[in-house]
Amino acid sequence: MPARFVHLHLHSEFSLVDSTIRLPQLIKRCAALELPAVAVTDLSNLFGLIKFYKEAQKAGIKPVAGSDVIVQAADGSLSRLTILCRNREGYLNLSRLLSRAFLDGHQGDHVCVRPDWLQAHAGGLFALAGPGSDIGQLLREGKPELAEARLGELQQSFGDRLYLELVRTRREGEEDFIAGACDLAIRRGLGVVASNDVRFLEAEDYEAHEARVCIATGRVLGDPRRPREYSDQQYLKSSDEMSALFADIPAALDNTLELSRRCNLELRLGTYFLPAFPVPDEHTLDSWIRSTAHEGLNKRLEKAPIAPGHTRESYFERLDVELGVICKMGFPGYFLIVADFINWAKQNDIPVGPGRGSGAGSLVAWALGITDLDPIPYDLLFERFLNPERVSMPDFDIDFCMDRRDEVIDYVARKYGRDRVSQIITFGTMAAKAAVRDCGRVQGLPFPAVDGVAKLIPNTLGISLDDALGRSKAAQEDKELSSAELIDRYQHEDEVRDLLDLALKLEDLTRNAGKHAGGVVIAPEPLTEFSPLFAEPPPKEPGALRSVVTQYDKDDVEAAGLVKFDFLGLRTLTIIDWAVKAINRRRDSGFGIRDSLKQAAQARETARKDLPGSPRAALANPESRLPNPGPLDITQLPLDDAATYELFARGDTVAVFQFESRGMRELLKRARPDRFEDIIALAALFRPGPLGSGMDKEWCDRKHGETAVTYPHPLLEPVLSPTYGVIVYQEQVMQIAQVLAGYTLGGADMLRRAMGKKKPEEMAKERAKFEAGCAERQIDPQTATSIFDLMEKFAEYGFNKSHSAAYALVAYQTAWLKVHYPAEFMAAVLSSDMDKTDKVVTFLAECRVMKLDVALPHVNRSSYAFEADTPRSIVYGLGAIKGMGRQACEAIVEARSKGEFTSLYDLCSRVEVLRRNRRSLETLIAAGALDGLGANRASLMEQLPDVLRACDQQAKAREVGQVSLFDLGGSAPEPVLPALQTVPEFPLEKLLEDEYRVLGHYISGHPIDPWRELLGQVVTCDLGGLDKAYAERKFARGTETSVLLAGVVGDVRRSGDSRAFVQLQDGRGQIEAALFSEACAQYAPLIKSREIVLVEGSLQEDRMGDGYSLRLRRLLTLEELCAKHSRHLLLKVDNRTHDALTKVEELLASHRPGQTGVQIELMIPGARGRLYGDGGFAVRPTPLLPRLLREIPGVEVELRLQKPEPMPMPERRAAG
Repeated sequence: MPARFVHLHLHSEFSLVDSTIRLPQLIKRCAALELPAVAVTDLSNLFGLIKFYKEAQKAGIKPVAGSDVIVQAADGSLSRLTILCRNREGYLNLSRLLSRAFLDGHQGDHVCVRPDWLQAHAGGLFALAGPGSDIGQLLREGKPELAEARLGELQQSFGDRLYLELVRTRREGEEDFIAGACDLAIRRGLGVVASNDVRFLEAEDYEAHEARVCIATGRVLGDPRRPREYSDQQYLKSSDEMSALFADIPAALDNTLELSRRCNLELRLGTYFLPAFPVPDEHTLDSWIRSTAHEGLNKRLEKAPIAPGHTRESYFERLDVELGVICKMGFPGYFLIVADFINWAKQNDIPVGPGRGSGAGSLVAWALGITDLDPIPYDLLFERFLNPERVSMPDFDIDFCMDRRDEVIDYVARKYGRDRVSQIITFGTMAAKAAVRDCGRVQGLPFPAVDGVAKLIPNTLGISLDDALGRSKAAQEDKELSSAELIDRYQHEDEVRDLLDLALKLEDLTRNAGKHAGGVVIAPEPLTEFSPLFAEPPPKEPGALRSVVTQYDKDDVEAAGLVKFDFLGLRTLTIIDWAVKAINRRRDSGFGIRDSLKQAAQARETARKDLPGSPRAALANPESRLPNPGPLDITQLPLDDAATYELFARGDTVAVFQFESRGMRELLKRARPDRFEDIIALAALFRPGPLGSGMDKEWCDRKHGETAVTYPHPLLEPVLSPTYGVIVYQEQVMQIAQVLAGYTLGGADMLRRAMGKKKPEEMAKERAKFEAGCAERQIDPQTATSIFDLMEKFAEYGFNKSHSAAYALVAYQTAWLKVHYPAEFMAAVLSSDMDKTDKVVTFLAECRVMKLDVALPHVNRSSYAFEADTPRSIVYGLGAIKGMGRQACEAIVEARSKGEFTSLYDLCSRVEVLRRNRRSLETLIAAGALDGLGANRASLMEQLPDVLRACDQQAKAREVGQVSLFDLGGSAPEPVLPALQTVPEFPLEKLLEDEYRVLGHYISGHPIDPWRELLGQVVTCDLGGLDKAYAERKFARGTETSVLLAGVVGDVRRSGDSRAFVQLQDGRGQIEAALFSEACAQYAPLIKSREIVLVEGSLQEDRMGDGYSLRLRRLLTLEELCAKHSRHLLLKVDNRTHDALTKVEELLASHRPGQTGVQIELMIPGARGRLYGDGGFAVRPTPLLPRLLREIPGVEVELRLQKPEPMPMPERRAAG
């Protein structure tokens, strides 16, 4: 029997607050209930429209688009109206309404439309006025006349497209509204429609829905005062259920079908709409791109060498082929738009990356200045980017300097119109741990209990609760994803099971809206013609920019026809920019005329005016005493610098883009690259797939002659010789198909895609085509089959060479800077991560390795950022001190320009922002940044209150004019300061503790320094010597090996009751120790921050070789080590001039009884002898005992330790 009812009022998860309905499940449920159509009317948005539209059409269900809008009346009251789109006109009007609501209608937590906006945009829309409308509110208030008047106003806007919505969900007042609404409908000649105001799919989902509402509103389920706005009846009822519910009002049912038939929105999906790019009147887009590309290639070839085996003619032949494809596919405007904003950025000194992704394979892109890498020498393929046999939009990923990317976006908005340019929305979802914590909160469970359950979920990116509970296919294949303890508690604890069952229902629901990191759309018309807009409330700060984004995500804006441009921020470009500017400043220093800056300015002007001549042409400067090399242009580096390749071959690539990890550095040492092609290959090889398959070893062995370089077929030598016969790139798979089987490169790209998808039917067709093509070229069938198998295998691991080449160029640039301008480069690197203490510590350690001197922070020499002082020295940045804001740092630098600070008072009196922030001053003292302005740090801290008081008195005196007479003659007199106290310096432990607190590392020493010699007797090596220990074969690489290590406890992370992770560092290196099961239960409660510990465990390389990890089996404090593992206490006592022996005996007596024997070499006047003390004379050493003994004049001490017996290695279970 055909359905008699259609749901026209339904919220999905994209309402963000009050629905648990996921769109795919909605459509499946509608299909199961045989509903012919369904509407999604999310609150104030169309976030999910395109996804809903596609899913519904795929299932043969008619999608009805709409939204619940909040209407703000003239008196400020709020009500709801459900809007449905009749046709495209209605969709565009709803898009404009919702956009205006977000742009101009923010009211508290809501966005609102106004009645006059509704009236202006009512065309093509239906309106449903239900209990939540102002009609419903007036009827509840007993004002039927006013309700009818308001209904008349709505009729003027919507005419016969206005309906009254009747709801029966067992909520208070519904029947009264139905009676009043039916009466009004008869009086006004309006239709009524039945509705269930749906919020969840099944009746049993009500609890999860209520939890969702509580999560969004900050309530608790058990709170008796929380609003109960929903009922357990608001599920997706069947047509039969709704027919029974409204059997007394059959017209309300029939009208839902009729209204759904009248809603006939067809979205235009899959057609691209590019903005109009302005070209000269005598040109079309096609002729203009041809003209500018030819001109650009001529300019490129004036500076860049022709690739071996090519000529100028072959370059222009390829250029014309690419231009033909671009014009035929209708994309010249896209290339011109991208070229325009990239070249604007370059002309305005905004660093731009060399190109990323497959776009680097386009010669047209290089000619237009979009990319900076000639694709021909490296066999980069245009068809990998734009395939003429598969119509798809080109997609350039462009990297800009992180600090100035927004300037480029602003330029685009100004050029094409701010109403046509926007960034793209993203949606945040409830991740597994967050879902558990949120559900626990709304259930009213104690936070520690809930947090303990959440921490049992493994820390794996993208993990689901099904993974953690061992239910998913992924968890069956990878046991590391599941948590045995979580599974056990789920099975045996009712409270945990209830918590997780609720979280499973809410996990992955959309919960908030954000902004895409770099996606920007440019429309040919106002954006609301393609997508409604979303905006956060207007910022309160004057002049602050407001973020406006599309309501469709990146996939849906493309489906709607908008072209996405990726404006990505790359921090490395900022680092390069800072370093190059510092280098050019140093090149100019002391020459009188700043040649480099003048030449750089002239270069930009030349580029801007399009004048002939090289922007790098040096200017003669007769006033310079030394030859000036001109400004450094990082884009013009020769790619054959031997010193740079030596750095790569040594693996000295900390801070080198994409090559900084320890695993990559190990690969570099094996590979010993000596040409740019090698760098490209290594960037592609250092990924889990190739490393796991052994491709990296094969490549290295072939490069160095340890394995013969062979080719699957002689014709493939030109294709595979750059990688020594190993298939490394996707482009090589395409070229093999072209060379052996006669594929076009477009067809070869289709083959590559088919191999990536691994669909058996597609692969069978491609195999037959490949083998047939090989047969036509007289290639042995068995050889053809084996080569296809080889291609299929390596296609799984092959990487996009264009992407690898572009990023290899950035890597080369950073390596070149590190070799030739180490101070400027490392200063820029340190400045880029000043807010990340762990990275600052790592880079400072690298500076020590590079033998760069890093001057400690000080107000008389430091700027906000780190700066190169000389070619081999760096000055610490004040901004890297925790708690020091940029404003305060810059105020210090500005005041210092008038002279160095001479005292604490001088500093405070000249830098007002510091006077008002005592904490900043205390921070500077703790960091050593005021050393020299007082006797010591303790004295500075003691003097600070008096100095601040004196400065305040001086300021107040100026305010009331008490010093005006003196001001007539010059500066005001200095106040009379009280005698400032000088006190002894803090103990070393206090100094170190303060330094660590404000800097994240130690500068006056390290807490482990006093014990380093003692610990050296038992540890395998210090934490900076793990690589060296491997080189000396102290333990086997790639296997778990027992080691003893010592360090100071840093951060401690706990994951449930059975896992903990402890950071250890010793001033020379650091490592993370993991505690599991018994070890965690035994030792985790004993671990204290900043304590020195000795750990024994299994050392293992990380999977990607990015460091070491330690699985801890035993932990000893320094106290335990000395007490339990001391062999002898050796003393040399000179009793000739001091009564040292008596003091020694008194101290030893306080450390008895014990088990450590004492041996004393005693010197008395005229004699020398040895005393041995065991048994009752034995002592119980503590870490402080040797230090206390050394404080006695004439005493030398050595405590000898015995290495703890190693614990047995645990047996490892076989995988699977």
